[in-house]
Amino acid sequence: MYRIPFDVPTITYADSLAQLHSALRFGIQPMLESVEDMLAELGNPDRCFRSIQIAGTNGKTSTARYTAAILMGEGLKAALYTSPELVSYTERMEVDGRPVCQDAFARGISAATVAGQRVNARRSAAGERPYDITEFDTLTVAAAVIFAEAGIDVAVLECGMGGRWDATSAFGSIQSVAVTGVGLDHMRILGDTLEKIASEKAAVIKPGRTCVLGVGTATPDSVEDVFLGHCEASGVTPVLLRPQRLEDAAGEMHAGQPREHADLPRASYAITQHPSRVGGPLILDVTTDSGATYRELSALKPSYQAANIACAVELCEQFLGHPLDEDALFDSVVRCPTPGRFDVLRPKPVALIDACHNPQSVQTFLTAVRSVQPKVADRPALLCAVLADKDVEGIVRLLAPEFPQVYVTQTSSPRALPAGELGRLFEAAGKSPLAVFASVGEAVEDLADVPFVACGSITTAGEVAAILRPGVQNARGGEDITRNAAQVDEGVEA
Repeated sequence: MYRIPFDVPTITYADSLAQLHSALRFGIQPMLESVEDMLAELGNPDRCFRSIQIAGTNGKTSTARYTAAILMGEGLKAALYTSPELVSYTERMEVDGRPVCQDAFARGISAATVAGQRVNARRSAAGERPYDITEFDTLTVAAAVIFAEAGIDVAVLECGMGGRWDATSAFGSIQSVAVTGVGLDHMRILGDTLEKIASEKAAVIKPGRTCVLGVGTATPDSVEDVFLGHCEASGVTPVLLRPQRLEDAAGEMHAGQPREHADLPRASYAITQHPSRVGGPLILDVTTDSGATYRELSALKPSYQAANIACAVELCEQFLGHPLDEDALFDSVVRCPTPGRFDVLRPKPVALIDACHNPQSVQTFLTAVRSVQPKVADRPALLCAVLADKDVEGIVRLLAPEFPQVYVTQTSSPRALPAGELGRLFEAAGKSPLAVFASVGEAVEDLADVPFVACGSITTAGEVAAILRPGVQNARGGEDITRNAAQVDEGVEA
C-alpha cells in the first residue's frame, strides 16, 4: 500500500481551495520537470498503478469517461482524472465512478503542496530558480497521491491541454494512449495551425505504448501525416478508428475523405439507430482491431458520442490485451454519465446544457440538435454566454440561425465576454436577443417557464448546472465556480 514518505499537515477542503487559488498567478507553464520532481519527492505514486492517457481538442472527456466505465465493467478498480469541472473541484478525480470526497481531495492537495515546497527549497539551496508550480500541476500530483492511496488498478488521464507539456504526461505508468481529434483551440500556446496543434498532441505517442487515432485525426491529410509520422518515429503501430459510413462521423471529420491506409490496423463503428428525440437512444456496432464485433451498444446520447464510445472500446481492448465481456460492455456504456454534454437538467420545460465552446464543438452540438429536432421553429430558445478569448464570432455565426429565440448573458469568469457585446454580435449575425442578462443566475430565474438550451462555454454549462441540477451544490465552500481562467482549460469537449 502506498504511503506518503513525509508528514503532511491535515487541512480542510476550504484550505485546499485557498492553496489552489494561490497557484493561479503562475498561469500555464509549458514544462514537465516540476511535476516529475514533485512525483519523485512523493515516492512516485503515479507508478503504483497503470495509466491510460487521452488527448484531443474535442471528445476526450467523454472518451475518458467511457474508458473508465468499461474498465470498471471488466472488474478493475479504475480512477478517472478530467478537467475542468462543472461545479466542484472534486469532480476532476473519480474512483470507481464517484468523485473523491472532500477530505481525500484536501489530503492530496496538501501532499502535492508540501512536495512542491520541498522541491523548491532544495532548488533554492542549490542556487537554482524555484519552479512556478501551477494549479494544474498541483491538481495532477494530488490526483496521483489520491489514486495511489485508494489502491486503484488503472487511472484514465485526460490531458488538460495539448499533450507534450501537459502535466499528465509526467506520469511514468502510461501504457496506452488515444488522440480523439484536432481543432483550432489554445492557439496562443499550442500553435496557430491544425498541424502545429497536432504535433503537440502527438507527443503522447511514445515507444512501447499502444495507440488509437480517433476519427478526428483522419483529415485533413496534413494532420493525419503528423500523427502517422510521430507513430513511425516512435516505433508505434496505431489503430485507426473510422466510421463504416462517412455519414456516421457526426461532424467529427474535417473537409475531405479519409485515406484508407490498408497497411495499418483499424477499428470501426456503424450507427444502427440515431436518437429520434432528446434523451432518445443511440445504438451502434463497434468492430475492433482484434476482429471482435460488439453489437447494439446503446447510449442515451446524441450521435456524435458514437465515435467516442468506439474509441474507448478499442482503447480498452488494447490496454487489456483481450476481447471485452459483451454483457458488461453494454451495461457500462448505457450507464456511463457525460456531465455537461447534451445534458438535460430539467425535463419540462426542457433545460439542456452543453459545454461546447469553440466552433468545432459547437458544430458537433448542432449536429445533435438537428438530428433530434429538425425544424428550427420547434427548438427551445438559446441561452448563450462565451469567453472573450475564444473564437466568439465563429461561435455566434454558427448558433444564430439555429434557434428561434436567443437570450444572452455572461458567466462570473474574469474571461467572460460582456453580455452586451455578445448581444451586439448576435444582432450582427441576424438574430437580435430577446433579453440581455447580467448573470447566469438572473437568466435562469427569468427563464423558469421557458424551454432553453444553454451553451457557449464550459463555465456556462457549470453555472446553469449548479442552479438546476437537483442535489448539486457549489461544493467549493462559497468560492466562485469559475476561477481565473487563463488557468482553466476549455479544451475538452463532446
